[in-house]
Amino acid sequence: MRPRRSRAIGALAVALAAALMLSSCDATAPGGGADAAATPPLSEVTPLSDPAAWEGPSTAVAAHTAVEPITDGPQALPATVVDAQGTEVTVTDTSRILTLDIYGSLSRIVFELGLGESVVARDTSSGFAEAAGLPVVTENGHDLNAEAILDAAPTVILTDTSLGPWDTILQMRDAGIPVVVVDSHRSLENIGDLVQQVAGALGVAERGTALAARTMAEVDAKIAEIAAIAPADPAEKLRMMFLYVRGQSGVYYLFGEESGADSLIEALGGVDVAGEIGWQGMRPVTDEALVDANPDLLIMMTKGLESVGGVDGLVEHLPAVAQTDAGRHRRIVDMSDTTVLSFGPAAAGVLDALAVAVYAPEAAG
Repeated sequence: MRPRRSRAIGALAVALAAALMLSSCDATAPGGGADAAATPPLSEVTPLSDPAAWEGPSTAVAAHTAVEPITDGPQALPATVVDAQGTEVTVTDTSRILTLDIYGSLSRIVFELGLGESVVARDTSSGFAEAAGLPVVTENGHDLNAEAILDAAPTVILTDTSLGPWDTILQMRDAGIPVVVVDSHRSLENIGDLVQQVAGALGVAERGTALAARTMAEVDAKIAEIAAIAPADPAEKLRMMFLYVRGQSGVYYLFGEESGADSLIEALGGVDVAGEIGWQGMRPVTDEALVDANPDLLIMMTKGLESVGGVDGLVEHLPAVAQTDAGRHRRIVDMSDTTVLSFGPAAAGVLDALAVAVYAPEAAG
């Protein structure tokens, strides 16, 4: 069974983007970087008999999943769509495609739709191997560079509201470039919708239907595989929370209901304890919230954990962590910043690596 449908609001994506840009996040390639060894697949590890008893942190590194483009299905241009902002946009030329979002999911979708050879540049989050050689049009982590975008001479831009400044996007429209704004919401539940929005704008609706079905079938299968090893008794399920930090900027946020992180936790067979205390969206952490939630395990971004000096530094910067079971047992699972919340065609692989780090942490490292 899929996790419940996220009802995330656009303001959450804007807040996430603002926090990331404020903290001058250094982008890393999905999977934890070029030198990181991939976490072994869930099918090849032995899960713990009592995952709550494990002591110590673990890192999830998603294995590289090669792009498998769908090429069956015609391309019908011009394509006229009403985008997520209610703007009618007509796309007549997809020979030079530019995709821009903080998650890197839009680029991957275009490649999987069989149009990767037409992508002319990328954002820093699009670090999967097939896109790695493209010129980057974002600077300082996630700031749009108008000059670099114009130099790429795109015939169509696909974006959302997660990158800025927004005036740069408006400048592209003023320059006559069709700009399609897709939904900024990210969760396991709306991957298929996002795929179909991209496919519709590029005139490959049939391919979009096929890719959405393939992706969600893989996600559903992975959720079922995880459910087979996760504790079935609700009282034994791991209580999890997603903690976002940037120590150098003093940024500490908890991700709660409707953030997308809740769907990730549920897919991992855990209990989203932020939801238990009524934590909505993405909000600055408080000591009271952490202590009241008392998670067994914290999920974090790798660069975020590094920014506070690892687990020891996290406890020093945020002493309330030490008052939780997660802190007492040092149960922190980290994953690459550009992977853990990417929610794209490679989502099943993300879930697989996270599940190993949660239920077979010795294999994850």
